[in-house]
Amino acid sequence: MSREKMIVLNQIVKQYDRKIALSSLSFAVEKGELIALIGPSGAGKTTLLNILGATLQPDSGELLIDGKPLQHYANQKIRAKKIGMIRQQFDLVGQLAVIHNVLAGRLAHWSFFKSLLSLFVPQEKQSVIKALERVGLSEKLYERTSTLSGGEQQRVALARLLIQKPEIVLADEPVASLDPARAEDILGMLSRLAVEENQTVIASLHSVEYAKKYFTRLIALKNGELLFDLPADQVTDKLLKELYQLKELD
Repeated sequence: MSREKMIVLNQIVKQYDRKIALSSLSFAVEKGELIALIGPSGAGKTTLLNILGATLQPDSGELLIDGKPLQHYANQKIRAKKIGMIRQQFDLVGQLAVIHNVLAGRLAHWSFFKSLLSLFVPQEKQSVIKALERVGLSEKLYERTSTLSGGEQQRVALARLLIQKPEIVLADEPVASLDPARAEDILGMLSRLAVEENQTVIASLHSVEYAKKYFTRLIALKNGELLFDLPADQVTDKLLKELYQLKELD
């Protein structure tokens, strides 16, 4: 029995001035898949994630997210209930305490009054405590976020996703600014939590080693085109060499 399709792309094209960022891109993603986007810099990975996150419109082609067209998710509150994003810069407010940064994941579910009240009297505190416990940061509840290490800040971002509860998690180079030990820690946690929550994850990564270790499917982009789309254990060194080989200069 086939699983539910969460994302379907059909002939997606995106162009900046005269440069083609994505060229006739088509693939489908089933619910619960863990997918790594790989490819050289400028291949179109971030552009694709921004389109999937409904923050960038393609020039042509069709994109369905959980059976609905991209336009359905133009409203930020509707989008946040379906799609969560985690970036290399963490997107946290450093001056605020950890609890407030985590609670930002609930803003799409709250009224304006409740959101405002929470700045003074944090709402749904127990949900934050549980989320921080799952990422190993329960003792950091009231610490100023800017005082945390990079790895700890990315854990705060993961806790924010836990209480946001999106069905789809998009991660744009989520460990690029972390050292190898912290990177493995975060990717292991991201994949484990996604499996526990039955979330669909698409993450762009520079490291093929991490992609093959923590994700089950690899989608490779080169010059805005799909080079290959395979289970992680079927990606060969020959394919990777073709993906990352540089054009020879005349």
